[in-house]
Amino acid sequence: MEVGSLPVELWRLILAFLPLPDLGRCCLVCRAWRELVLSLDSTRWRQLCLGCPECRHPNWPRRPHLPPVSWREALRQHALASRTWTQNGSDLHSSACLHLFRRRKDRRVWHVGTVPGGGYETLRGALAAAGPYDKVVLHAGVYEEQVEVSLKVPVEIVGMGKLGDVSLLVSFDQQCPTARLCNLVFMPAWFSPVVYKTSSGHVQLDNCNFEGCQLHIRGPGTCQARFCSFAQGSSAHFLGVAISLMDSCEFSGGDSASVTVEGAPVSERNWAFKHLVALAKTFTMMTSNGSTEISNQGGKDIMGAGSHGHTPLEGVNTMEDWNKQEVDWETNWAKQKGGDSLLPSQDGTMIEEDGMETSSESSEEDDEQDGDKSTGLKLSYDQHGLAHLSKADTPDSSAFPALLNLSAELQRDTEARELAASVQGCLLRRCLLRDGKGGVHLCNHGQARLEANVFRGLNYAVRCIQNAKMVMLRNEVCGCKASGVFLRLSAQGLIAENNIHSNGEAGLDIRKGANPIILCNRIHSGLRSGIVVLGNGRGSIRSNQIYGNKEAGVYILFNGNPVVSGNHIFQGLAAGIAVNENGRGLITENVIRQNQWGGADIRRGGDPVLRNNYICYGYSDGVVVGERGRGLIEGNHIYGNRGCGVWVMSSSLPQLIGNHITHNRMYGLAVFCRKDTESAVSREGYRSLQERERGVGIGERDRGGPENFNEEGELMAWETVGVYVKSSEPLNVVANMVNSNRGAGVSVIQSAQLTRLVGNCVLSNGWTGVAVDRECRVELRGNGVYGNNCHGVCFRGDGLIVENDVVGNNAVGIRVMDSADVKVLRNRVQALRGYGISVKERVRGVVQENLVYQGHSTSTKTTIRTNAQNLECVVLNNSLLTPRTEPVLEIEDKQIQCTLGIVVLLASAEIL
Repeated sequence: MEVGSLPVELWRLILAFLPLPDLGRCCLVCRAWRELVLSLDSTRWRQLCLGCPECRHPNWPRRPHLPPVSWREALRQHALASRTWTQNGSDLHSSACLHLFRRRKDRRVWHVGTVPGGGYETLRGALAAAGPYDKVVLHAGVYEEQVEVSLKVPVEIVGMGKLGDVSLLVSFDQQCPTARLCNLVFMPAWFSPVVYKTSSGHVQLDNCNFEGCQLHIRGPGTCQARFCSFAQGSSAHFLGVAISLMDSCEFSGGDSASVTVEGAPVSERNWAFKHLVALAKTFTMMTSNGSTEISNQGGKDIMGAGSHGHTPLEGVNTMEDWNKQEVDWETNWAKQKGGDSLLPSQDGTMIEEDGMETSSESSEEDDEQDGDKSTGLKLSYDQHGLAHLSKADTPDSSAFPALLNLSAELQRDTEARELAASVQGCLLRRCLLRDGKGGVHLCNHGQARLEANVFRGLNYAVRCIQNAKMVMLRNEVCGCKASGVFLRLSAQGLIAENNIHSNGEAGLDIRKGANPIILCNRIHSGLRSGIVVLGNGRGSIRSNQIYGNKEAGVYILFNGNPVVSGNHIFQGLAAGIAVNENGRGLITENVIRQNQWGGADIRRGGDPVLRNNYICYGYSDGVVVGERGRGLIEGNHIYGNRGCGVWVMSSSLPQLIGNHITHNRMYGLAVFCRKDTESAVSREGYRSLQERERGVGIGERDRGGPENFNEEGELMAWETVGVYVKSSEPLNVVANMVNSNRGAGVSVIQSAQLTRLVGNCVLSNGWTGVAVDRECRVELRGNGVYGNNCHGVCFRGDGLIVENDVVGNNAVGIRVMDSADVKVLRNRVQALRGYGISVKERVRGVVQENLVYQGHSTSTKTTIRTNAQNLECVVLNNSLLTPRTEPVLEIEDKQIQCTLGIVVLLASAEIL
């Protein structure tokens, strides 16, 4: 009979009454019949799956309200898994006939309880009569044994009726090769909390409840538990197991760890090992193919629908959007919509300590500038070693390095690939662990694999210590009172594609020599930090999304030394990455954006390598160096931050080389050292915008700030930009591009130690190119200071200004004032609307062998202005070049010397 003789809907109605064996026979008729039977997935196959007493809803216990992808496939997987216990070699097929004519041995069924026709009264009696692979059926009731029951032959024990109708107060000791228990409720006997244990055989547990009791498995024994509930403090203990599977189980209400895995896997294997490994690999493959269910249901990634794809910035997509904001964040003044002046006044944006570049000097500035507002004659500065960077567009979200997915990460990391493929120890899959003290505890070389589980409302989700190893894939960890995942004492493993969020402490806590590989996770919305690495902890942290945490996205301290690479760290309520208390680390190629405090915060002996990162669109400073901060800051793109690009609170140990610091709303680079706890005005200037608006005090900020590991209990007053660095060693700033910042390009304020600025390009900043405050010691050598909106160099401190290119700035080229003690030697200077070099007040030093170009052919002012009454400043052998009518000035680059990243321009001018 063909399918076409009746409507398909009628055939489906008829087939919906067939039992499972008949549906299988119909599939064998022909292809059309097979397709017809398979089309019954949401009707008949669903009924058969939910009606099976040996299993529960396929998505129980995590999401029982969601249907599976295929009801038929879920039923098939259950049927395959439920037969594992019977695959015990020739015992199942024993026969008196020759092996060529084997037949399946008949299994007898033994009934226990009140049964029509009679049955055994006790479980012990039925087990004594049962033969190998017989089935013992327990009818509704409570069965209790006063002494331990030993299982000496393979047997199946099944409870009749609904789950909960049959309860056992029995302690089993399995001494046979295999056994199966199904549809039972286990409660502890009066003499032991352990209800089941085995040390050599294999036990299969299907659809059972454990209430206030323990399951013990010791290697080479194995266990396969499916759709089991461990409630009221029940737990499972695995000691030296080679492999065991816990699939779709629920753990709740424990006062200790729900699952404990201890000891290295034993080398001895029982018969079930190879079958469980094959089944585990099948599970792993299925999870890999449909792995997005946890992350998709656990909350949409705010960067977009995909977990690891390129996505645009939220709120700020480009520098143009950033600049279009209506109100200046620092001053709360309305921005001038079309003006070139990026700062409406210096008050409120500059440090007013000692009168640094305040508006009170505006009358003097007007006197120093020509009345002619035309552009005059400009010298070219294209030959500077970093000038080519000024032509590059400011990066937007399309320039960010894309997050790699797990497959790409595994292809380039052999160790991670081997870990991802390993199946050994205890495997937990699709389990729910909730509302207890702990989830999974691994110790003493134990091994475990955790896939697609949900950890919720625990004190901690996973604790891995004492050389234990774990593979943690596609889990959700949320609502933990402490940290989500702990790794201690040389623990290691792979933690990948997990959704870790909303935990009371850090999402991941790595200490004491632990060295995990952390890939492609989403770590967000934590009440403290995202990842903490301390106490000689290590690890490789790559391609993660870390966002929305209340404290630092990644916090490294107390000799922590991880590799942090290729992550997107954004929208945190504190720093993006904080390196503190002698922390180290290699921090490369990350995107650190839109964080409330510094993008990178280094202090108190922190000594990281910060290289090739994008640090942008922050609500405070880009990079902050605090007290005793160290490190190499090299090749980073630091732009679009509402504070300074780089804020160094001293002339300290950090080395700044080859960074691109542009379009920040305050200084490009600021060096500030002196702690001024009495100046409330200064403190107010460097609190975050949100704190100033709501009036949050310093003490309030400390309670939620990045001081969760501060063992000294010290009150921090400058945490939005870090605290202060004091050192006897110089700060070296070499070959950086400082471009288009709204404040000064480089500002050195209250720094008693030497600061060296060598081979930098300071270009088109909204105020002075380089500003040096009183009592500061600064050496400027081989820098290009071009096209800034005010003075090129404003120098009030002590030091050297040697062989710099100071060209095209809107006010004075080099302005030396107050009681500065400085040598101005062999510079090339041109100012558009002011003096080339202005030496004012009681300056001491030498102005010698400088090449000074006049900016206007009609200007009547001298190119070098000095104070005739000042006899302590020597001005001699300077070349003053005045152009002819309508001249064109061309600069022929004679020599460029590059040594260790230091660019020194030696140029001569030819007047045509």
